[in-house]
Amino acid sequence: MSDTITEGKKLAVCSYLTILGALITMSINSEKKNTFASFHIRQAFGLCLTFFVLGFAITAFDNIGVTYGFWIFFFVLWLFGFLGALNGKYRSIPILGNLFQKTFKNIG
Repeated sequence: MSDTITEGKKLAVCSYLTILGALITMSINSEKKNTFASFHIRQAFGLCLTFFVLGFAITAFDNIGVTYGFWIFFFVLWLFGFLGALNGKYRSIPILGNLFQKTFKNIG
């Protein structure tokens, strides 16, 4: 494993622990600018924002099946990103990961 991944692994993993974790790790990483941590901070931050935005829209359906599908979908995406950070891999979250990297390119 490279030094960049080893140094940024803790921040990358912590970024997936709620929106607060993403914001705190964003602040901590602003000094060192670790590329591995930055990659996962953008993934986690984008995932959290998308979860909140779509979550408000999902509440309009008032259907337990839609709600469970939403939660399962985001849990799988979160797990994919979290395990990628834990294993020291630069893996974008399926479907949305590349969009997050482009949209939040100034973060981290």
